[in-house]
Amino acid sequence: MESTTTSTTTMATNKPSIVSQAVTLAFNVANGRSPLSKLVPPSLFLLDAVLCALVIWKIPYTEIDWKAYMEQVAQFVSGEYDYTAIKGGTGPLVYPAAHVYTYTALYYLTDEGKNILLAQQLFAVLYMATLALVMTCYWRAKVPPYVFPLLILSKRLHSVFVLRCFNDCFATFFLWLAIFLFQRRDWTAASIVYSWGLGIKMSLLLVLPAVGVVLLLGRGFADGLKCAMIMVNLQILIATPFLQENARGYASKAFELTRQFFFKWTVNWRFVGEETFLSRPFSLILLAMHAVVLTGFIVNKWLKPAGKPLSAIIMPILQFNSPFSAQEEHVVASRVTPEYVMTTILSANIIGLLFARTLHYQFYSYLAWSTPYLLWRSGAHPVVQYSLWALQEWAWNVFPSTPISSSVVVGVLATTVTLLALRKDEHVAPVRGPSRERKDA
Repeated sequence: MESTTTSTTTMATNKPSIVSQAVTLAFNVANGRSPLSKLVPPSLFLLDAVLCALVIWKIPYTEIDWKAYMEQVAQFVSGEYDYTAIKGGTGPLVYPAAHVYTYTALYYLTDEGKNILLAQQLFAVLYMATLALVMTCYWRAKVPPYVFPLLILSKRLHSVFVLRCFNDCFATFFLWLAIFLFQRRDWTAASIVYSWGLGIKMSLLLVLPAVGVVLLLGRGFADGLKCAMIMVNLQILIATPFLQENARGYASKAFELTRQFFFKWTVNWRFVGEETFLSRPFSLILLAMHAVVLTGFIVNKWLKPAGKPLSAIIMPILQFNSPFSAQEEHVVASRVTPEYVMTTILSANIIGLLFARTLHYQFYSYLAWSTPYLLWRSGAHPVVQYSLWALQEWAWNVFPSTPISSSVVVGVLATTVTLLALRKDEHVAPVRGPSRERKDA
C-alpha cells in the first residue's frame, strides 16, 4: 500500500505543471509544430482588419499626393495625353501609364476624388488584400508563425495605405501578387502582373534582375524570353495613347532616371549631409555599390540552383541559346521553390533600397513586409529578428528624419543584406544531361 502511494506521488510530481504545458504549447504553435499554428495567420488578419477600421475612424487623413493625383487624372479624362503638359499641385506627372489608369478608376469611384473617406476605405481593402497575399506567400515559403505578428504591427505601413493613399500601395500589391503567382509557377500571369505593377511606379525596377533569374531558371531560356517580351509589350500597349501624343515626353517623365531629389524629404541619407547628398560622386558611388552587391548575389546566391559555373550560363545566353538541355531545365526548374522565389525577389528589393538615391516614407510599403522574411531567412535568432525590426520601425516613424534615424534606416538595411550574404546555402548538385540538347520552344 505504501509502495502504491509512493508511485502515485512520484507520477504527480513528474507531471508537467499547467504553466509548463502552456509554455510548451505556445512554443509549438509559434514554431509551426502544432495544429493550432494554422490559426495564427487568419487570427492576425482579422485583428488587423479591426485595426485598419480604428485607424480610419480615429486618426485624421493627411493630404500629400491624393489631390495632385486627382488633378492630373482630371486632365487625362478631359483629353490631355501629353505627359509634359499634365501637372498637379505637387508638380508634373512622373508615373507610368498604369498609374494613370488606376487612379482614373479611383477618380470615378470617389466622386472625382472628393470622397476621401471612401478612398480611405478602398485603400484599407487594398491593404487587407495585400496582407492576405503576403501571409499566403509566407506560408508557402514555410515561415514559422512567430514571424507573422511583424506583418501587422507597423504604424508607418498603416499610415502609408489608409492615411496617405499613395500609389506605392498599388505597386506593392502587384509585387506581392506577382510573387504569389511565381510561387505557383504561373509564369505568364506573374509576368503580366509584375509588368502592370511596374507600370504604376518604376520602383519595381529594383526587383527586375531577380525576376529575370527566376524566369530563366524556372521557365527556361526560350519561354523566359517570351515572358520578358510580354512585359515589354504590355508597357508599350498601356502607354500607346501617350506615346502617340508625345513619345519622348512620356519616356522622360514616366521613367525619369535623372530626377533630382530634395534633401528635406530623404529618410535614408540625412546623416551624410546635404552637400554630399546632392553631389554626383555620391550618386555614382551608390550606383556602383548597388551593381557590385547585386552581381555578388546573382553569382553566389541566385544562380546556384543552375548547378553550373557562371561562364557556362552567360556564354550560351549571349549567343541567344539556352544554357540548359531539356533534361537540365527540368531539374533546375524543380529547384525554383516558393522559398527560392521569395528569397531571390525580396533580397533584390532590399539591396535596391539599401543603395537607393533616396527613400521617402511611402517607400516603406516595399520594405515593411520584406524585412521579417529576410531576417528569418538569414538564420538570425528570433530576438535579433524582432530587435532589428523594432529599430527599423522606429527609424521610419521619426518625422522629419534625423541623422540618427537615417543612419538606423541604412544600418538595418545593411545588416539584413549582410546577414543574407553570409548565410550558407544548401549544397546544390551539378545538373547532368547532354548540354547541347535544347528544349523545344
